[in-house]
Amino acid sequence: MFISPAFAQAAAPAAPNAFVQLAPLIFIMVIFYFLLIRPQQQARKKHMEMVGNVRRGDKVVTAGGIHGKVTKVLDGDEVMVEIAEDVAVKVAKSTLSNVLSKSEPAANDQ
Repeated sequence: MFISPAFAQAAAPAAPNAFVQLAPLIFIMVIFYFLLIRPQQQARKKHMEMVGNVRRGDKVVTAGGIHGKVTKVLDGDEVMVEIAEDVAVKVAKSTLSNVLSKSEPAANDQ
């Protein structure tokens, strides 16, 4: 009954290490990088390479699902795609989702 309050109190817990507190956050960031960010960057790089290498005669599919044949590569970010006989549309290169067949490079191809 005559125990002093100082003896009844528990010892103050030691301050946790700052690295131990940040380790889970760092671990989660590394996991996000390797599972989400890096694959997206690689897919983007592959798509940009595919779009950059498109040339006349390639059969392509646009993001809207239109199948056609590249008739002319225009300056900048556009190509002319023939979707039917005597029907050509101008589309942005970035909307090309797939190149179905590559053509052989022509001597006067741009």
